[in-house]
Amino acid sequence: MSGVMLITGGSRGIGAATARLAAERGYAVCINYVRNGDAAAKLVGELGKKAMAVQADVASEADVLRMYKMVDEKLGRLTVLVNNAGIVDRSSRVEAMSAERIQRMLAINVTGSFLCAREAVKRMSTRHGGKGGAIVNVSSMAAKLGGSGDYVDYAASKGAIDTLTVGLAREVGAEGIRVNGVRPGVIRTEIHATSGDPARAERIGAAAPLQRAGEAEEVARTILWLASGEASYITGALLDVSGGR
Repeated sequence: MSGVMLITGGSRGIGAATARLAAERGYAVCINYVRNGDAAAKLVGELGKKAMAVQADVASEADVLRMYKMVDEKLGRLTVLVNNAGIVDRSSRVEAMSAERIQRMLAINVTGSFLCAREAVKRMSTRHGGKGGAIVNVSSMAAKLGGSGDYVDYAASKGAIDTLTVGLAREVGAEGIRVNGVRPGVIRTEIHATSGDPARAERIGAAAPLQRAGEAEEVARTILWLASGEASYITGALLDVSGGR
């Protein structure tokens, strides 16, 4: 494999695992981060000469435009976008959620994914002189399960990502772009600590048919497969990576 891959939220967790695998398979990789510059720099050091990191808040249109400009100039024309950036908040019932929390969740998880997809289409679409490409959106099983009692706002944001995946796939399929999504279940990453329940992955993962939580690398392998020619006739698909839940 070869090409240019942009991974939003790429400095840790599923994003970092995807970056490592992409570099191993020959991609030039740009990882995006917001605050953890040290982790991003360390990861770029692991990935080699065809890697770079760009600080950008995907909820900011100006930041997204700046990030894409840097990718254009330093790595070349984008061939794969992995829309991975996302946040979760502490467990809460809906009646206790503030408007500020909900707006922040939707700005990063939904608006950010739309903005990054928009700029990817401008570069990949044959309608705009591109040569095609692939977009993989990282959703969540929460989109199907609803997140009740924990984070309905997060689940709703991922439901929007599922709809974006299906709708955009139909919109740009004739222009050489495939758009698919992965829906991870409970994966061992740092995100659970953010929700105030660091033991959540082990507790809930044990209830899955495979009787364990998943690993970030297992999601990364699915993302790389969907981005590859092996998935050349797949678009608009939502692939659950959830241990059977």
